[in-house]
This record gives sequence, structure tokens and C-alpha cells, in this order.
Amino acid sequence: MSGQPERCYAVEELKSLQSSIADLTQSMVIQRARVEKYKDTDLAAARDNFSLLQAVRRKLAEAIGKARLFLMEAEEYQNAKTAAMLQAGLLRFDLMSNVYRPVYDAIQDFIKKFPVDGTANAAVIGRLMNNVRLGYYPTDPDNISLILRGIQFPEEVTTNLFDPCCGCGKALRQLAQGNHCYAYGVELDESRAEEAQTRLHRVGFGSFFFSQISQEAFHLLFLNPPYLSVLNESGSRARHEKRFLIESLPHLMYGGLLVYVIPYYRLTPDICRVLADNFEGLTVWRFTDGEFKKFKQIAVMGLRKRRADVPENALWLEKYTVDPAKIPSLTELPEGQYPLPAHPLGVKTFKGERFNEKELERQLRHCDSFAQLMARSELDKGVKRPLLPLSISQIGLIGGSGMINGLIQCDTPHIIKGRIIKVTRMESEERYASNGKHIGSEIHETISNKMIFNVLTPHGFRALT
Repeated sequence: MSGQPERCYAVEELKSLQSSIADLTQSMVIQRARVEKYKDTDLAAARDNFSLLQAVRRKLAEAIGKARLFLMEAEEYQNAKTAAMLQAGLLRFDLMSNVYRPVYDAIQDFIKKFPVDGTANAAVIGRLMNNVRLGYYPTDPDNISLILRGIQFPEEVTTNLFDPCCGCGKALRQLAQGNHCYAYGVELDESRAEEAQTRLHRVGFGSFFFSQISQEAFHLLFLNPPYLSVLNESGSRARHEKRFLIESLPHLMYGGLLVYVIPYYRLTPDICRVLADNFEGLTVWRFTDGEFKKFKQIAVMGLRKRRADVPENALWLEKYTVDPAKIPSLTELPEGQYPLPAHPLGVKTFKGERFNEKELERQLRHCDSFAQLMARSELDKGVKRPLLPLSISQIGLIGGSGMINGLIQCDTPHIIKGRIIKVTRMESEERYASNGKHIGSEIHETISNKMIFNVLTPHGFRALT
């Protein structure tokens, strides 16, 4: 460990975007000047430079759009609103206009307000970093109740629920309780995983990405991935919203329900594309006002489908990031809107990344290997009699092994017990030189086994060696 401090992912990304937006804005002005230079003398060159100007504008608009998401995460809401206005205005801007100065100045003023180089609200960044270290955002139980109302569980069929980042297991337990479900979770943090074991049927310890879990084995996938990250001396760390979605999706059966909880501003085009291609009946619901104000969370719900050859339209999902006020509240989710498939499924494989004693205990209870190992064979049953009389050496081996260990019924009944002890014997060997002179002695130590039979007779105790 180098001891270098962690830095907030959003702030570091804004610092990089600040530089990129400045360069792209300057490049836009330069490309416009080149178009002006060649428009009367070299039409082909002017056309090429105009194409480059269009490409630069597109990249600049995308960079401003990315900055808006990170400004939302850093709770710079006014700057995020400015970003949305700038992005929309830039895309409408007439590139052949001669009035570039106001656009340039507006963008420069915008990036100067980024929360970087000590300009960030220290309290906000401190809270973000604390939340990162906590590692997860537990889903509000009141909003879980609203989500639960929209799910219709089948009668007389046990359904499997799965949460690949289950935390303490409270959310999944609330969904499963009383609905004839088996609840499965995976949790990276060991203390939270141990707590989850008190609430869920099975919990895998360690990273979900290195766990072994059956595919298409779950009726419902509840996914509330961590969405804050840090950068440290090892470099950047990828965000998890998309990775969790893509890698957990195969575990959900076709027709199974996804409940995907993320901040609304993380409905980025790539995530919207994954959702639209793999789910039908998609709806988006905003958490209730108090909770939405704190974390800006939404619940995306949909039933898994097979991917079509033609990509589905995802633009309607992306529009929710522009105006979250248009997202309906979870209080409006109709009761029983999403029925789970009435098809029983088995989870043949469920292994976390790390060794889990309780999970091993559960597996051993359902395994007959120990019973087979401890079962007495037919040879161990009943009275055993030798085919031929035993020799004295065989009697010694049997006695030393403890098999002669109890009451001997005969004319003079007695109790006998055999055992073997170690005996050390020291021997001295005198040594002489070739001329017959005594030059010393050599000690040899010999360790041998000695057999002892302790016999208890009516006339007292005897020891036989």
C-alpha cells in the first residue's frame, strides 16, 4: 500500500472532461476558421473541414452530456442543468454562423465551475467518499413495498429470487417473505454477507463476478448495484451499473422479472440499449419524493425476452434523464402488473467466490458421502471368528490394536486390554585402537515397541509383557 489518498471518481472524471471540453471548443473555432478560409478558393477543402467541424461539435456535445451525469453525482445540480441547456443549444447551433464568441465564452464559463482543484463542496465530496467506503446503498423498505405490490407471485410454485449484490439481505428478504420463495444473494463484504445469511436461504461470499451460479435459474433478479467509485494509485476503476446488468442477466429465466435500481441520470445510452434489447414491457418508476431527493433513484422493471435481429428503440428511455419530473412515481405502479412465470426451477450450482462454512455445512447436510464413510460394513457386524487358530504373533497384533478390549467369558472370566508402548534402551560399546589402547565408548540408543496386556481377574490385577 502506498498510502496515497483515494479520490472521488466523479470529480476525477470531471477534471478530465474539463480539459477535453476546453480543447474541443477551441478546435471547433479553428475548424470554422478553416471553412471560412477555403470556402471561396477550394470548395473540396472547405467541405472536408466542414465535415470535421460537424464531428468536433458531436464530440463536444457528448462530452458535455457526460459531464452532466458526473455533475449530478457530485450534487452540482445547477451546473448539471446548465450542461443540459448547453448540449441542446450546441446541437441546434448554426455551424456556419460568424458569431462563435458567445458560444465559446458560455462553454468556458461552464467548465470553470466544475468541482475540481479544491472548488468542490467539501461536505458533498466528503459524504460521497463516505458512501463509497460504506460500499452500498440499501434500498428503502417503503419503496420495496411499492415494488412488491407490482409483482404477482404464482400460486403453488416456489420461485427463486436473486440479488448479486445483496448487502445485508433486507431488500430481498422483504420481497421473498410470505411469497413462497427461495432467496439467493451474493455479497462482497464479509460482515454484511454473514448478516445476510440470517435473512436469506443461501448467500455466496465474495465477488459476484467470480462466483459460480446456474444460468436461467431465477424468476426474479433484483439489482441495486453500487454506483459510486473511487480512483487510487492503481488507476481507474470501472463503474458497475452496466457490468452488473450484463453479467447477471443470463441468470434470469426468459419471462423472468428484472428490478433494476439505479440513479435516473445513469440511464446512459449504452445501458438503455442493453435494457431495450433484452427486456419487454419495460417501465420506469421514480422513488417517492423523500428518497428520490436523497439518491435520485429509479426502478426499471421488465420481463426478459430473447434478443431480436433488429435493435429495439431505446431513445424513449434516454429521455428520462433530461426531465426526471416526467418519470411516474412508484406509488402509481399498478398492483400485479408483472406476473412471475409459474414454472418451477432448480438452482443446481450456487457457489460464492470465497469459502463459506455455513454454505459448506448446508451442502454436507444434503450429501450422503459422510453417511457412506461412517457406515459399518457387513464385516463389522456380528461376531467375528477366525477360520484357523491364531498364531502367537497374530494374537499379539490383535491385542496391541485394542481389539481384545473387554470381558473374556471362560472358566475363569476376566477383563483384558492390550496396548503397545515405546521402550528406549541404551547400550554402550567400548572402542579400542589398533594397538589395544582404550580410546572411549560409544552410546547407542534403541527404541522398540513393547506389548503389554493388562488383565483384571477375580484375584486381582495382572500385567503381562
